[in-house]
Amino acid sequence: MQWNSVGEFFVMGGYAFYVWGSFGACLLLMVAEPLLVRHRLSEVRKSLFRERIADELDLQQKS
Repeated sequence: MQWNSVGEFFVMGGYAFYVWGSFGACLLLMVAEPLLVRHRLSEVRKSLFRERIADELDLQQKS
């Protein structure tokens, strides 16, 4: 497909909403995924730390 101007490129032959919407959704997901994974990893680490502390306290009380 050829475009005669930058404006025609951005209009995408009348399909700009679908084309640019798809690119936008993809970009949003590609940015959100690492952020969500990092947040989940942080939560798992906090949970494991709390569990380890609870186990240590339990062992101290049994001694």
